[in-house]
Amino acid sequence: MQDRFTPPFSGELLAKYKKIRRELLAGDTPFLDKRVAILGGSTTHNVRQALDLFLLHHGIRCAFYESEYNQYWQDAMFPNPALEDFHPDIIYLHTSNRNIARYPLLSDSPEAVDAMLEEEYGRFEAMWDRLGETYACPVIQNNFEYPDWRLLGNRDASDVHGRVNFITRLNLRFARYAGTHKNFYLNDINYLSASFGLERWSDPFFWHMYKYALSLPAIPYLAQSVANIIKSLYGKNKKALALDLDNTLWGGVVGDDGPENLQVGQETPMGQVYSEFQSYLKAHKQLGVLLNVVSKNEPENALAGLSRPDMTITPDDLILLKANWEPKSQNLLDMSRELSLLPESFVFVDDNPAEREIVRQQVPGAAAPELGDRPEGFIRAIDRMGYFEVTELSADDAARTEMYRQNAARSRLESAFEDYGAYLRSLEMRGEIRPFAPLYYARIAQLTNKSNQFNLTTRRFTRAEIQAMAEDGRFVTLYGKLWDKFGDNGVVSVVIGERGEEGLDVRLWLMSCRVLKRDMEYAMMDCLVRRCRALGIRTIRGYYYPTAKNGMVRDFYAKQGFTRLSEAPDGSTVWRLETEGYEEKNHVIAVEPAEEEENRP
Repeated sequence: MQDRFTPPFSGELLAKYKKIRRELLAGDTPFLDKRVAILGGSTTHNVRQALDLFLLHHGIRCAFYESEYNQYWQDAMFPNPALEDFHPDIIYLHTSNRNIARYPLLSDSPEAVDAMLEEEYGRFEAMWDRLGETYACPVIQNNFEYPDWRLLGNRDASDVHGRVNFITRLNLRFARYAGTHKNFYLNDINYLSASFGLERWSDPFFWHMYKYALSLPAIPYLAQSVANIIKSLYGKNKKALALDLDNTLWGGVVGDDGPENLQVGQETPMGQVYSEFQSYLKAHKQLGVLLNVVSKNEPENALAGLSRPDMTITPDDLILLKANWEPKSQNLLDMSRELSLLPESFVFVDDNPAEREIVRQQVPGAAAPELGDRPEGFIRAIDRMGYFEVTELSADDAARTEMYRQNAARSRLESAFEDYGAYLRSLEMRGEIRPFAPLYYARIAQLTNKSNQFNLTTRRFTRAEIQAMAEDGRFVTLYGKLWDKFGDNGVVSVVIGERGEEGLDVRLWLMSCRVLKRDMEYAMMDCLVRRCRALGIRTIRGYYYPTAKNGMVRDFYAKQGFTRLSEAPDGSTVWRLETEGYEEKNHVIAVEPAEEEENRP
């Protein structure tokens, strides 16, 4: 069943904007509220509408600021009380090749073209720097689509005077800036326009008639791309793939045809198609995406198929393999519990439309993309959705598969112990708990946006906001890393407290689901109290704001020895602890000693 937020997009999104928006807002799922400023070099009204719908679809409800027509430069570079009072969380610069001030002439010398390029690029760089200094929030910038016409024909790409060459060089300069500046992200309309079809994307009718930088049918594709960046920044990416086997990872049914007769490998055109699809899926391990199998099969048949020597995805690539005759929706829910991931973290990949529909209905929030009838289209069907859009890539991401594999080994070890305390001691855990450090800013920001279950206030922060708090003496910040005999879990816990007249207010306390029930919360609490004592802070106030996902920490502060001060009708609670009366509770994690020092980056 094709939904309205899956390509190809119809004109319904814009034609029925108000109706669709009401439907999206009518659900009972809580929204993340953000403020997005759109600074445009063309008409942006419909861009704003489409972006609004895609972000609501991802659970992000936005207020918008729109610059006047083609006033993006002025809004960015000069004092702007309206934009300053808006306090944007995201700034999106919607420009196009229509906003390039000058192109080379055939009479220009190469040196003059170079100077022209530097001037054009410098105008944008000055704007980005100004926005970064003024607003300290993520900036999303379009690069440039190719021109409608080529004066030099094919030579336009190689000759210094060609517009294609000039735009290519500008795009490379934009990419270099993005690669060296945090909190700056490119929206690649050069790729989008090529995928959509440049002639359809840049239909001049829409420019001359309405001053749209792209055609009306192309706007949802642009908005989807920008929304993917924003939802990634705020932790709305998927985390795991749940893969069917028969006629999905390979052609044929392994239980009927036998593993030797499956279509996979390089011997036939169709076998090559399935192998290419497997290579695409396996590449996601580099991003920290977890690969799992959910298949209606006998376990031995599933393993026989995956163990073929020409199989790209092998049993060693998988975290969990569910091969049985239970409903796939139930297997997916079981998988969610075993991995300590929310059901919405999964992308279910299955060639059977009936199975996809059951998963959509029975597994809240899980994605089940429409693959189409031909395996040649499987890659595009998944890739165009941006489920795993990358805005930050940390070392923890690359190591995530191994971390979850280690967790499985810990679970097996746990089952061998009758006494849970003895099990924890057997892990030989050690921790590092320190004030925020630049090396971990990206991972800390990522955790604030991804952690939902062990998260007492569910506040979300960008990397720039994390850095600002780390450098501000009003805040007490702690990150926690955890090792055990199976390996490094990475940065798994974050605490942010704000100093006030009456003590420390804990604004954020979270922990990764990877280390639940390992006593890391006690180690963090011990270090927080020690830190407060060193700073002369005698009182800590904690806050719990209930959501649909964080019920597991409702009594967290009570377990830490806090006294409840109040409870609101919605279940929100406020707690208080006197640091002088606190008794340390961590007895199983050896925390590496650190010098008591003022909070610093």
